[in-house]
Amino acid sequence: METIRLEINGEVREVPRLPNLRALLTHLGIEEDRIAVEVNRHIIRRKDWGITAVQDTDRIEIVQFVGGG
Repeated sequence: METIRLEINGEVREVPRLPNLRALLTHLGIEEDRIAVEVNRHIIRRKDWGITAVQDTDRIEIVQFVGGG
């Protein structure tokens, strides 16, 4: 399987070439609720995760929101 190199939250990782951002999140085992995703300094709306391509050398930031007080 072909792999690509991504920088995810500051860490360079090799992952399989996947069709879109939603597939990447699934591959990484990240629950889709309470997160925000930025690709190359652009915030990607949740509704666009399934149509946003993930390319070799993309920089991805995944921020998880936690409750508390």
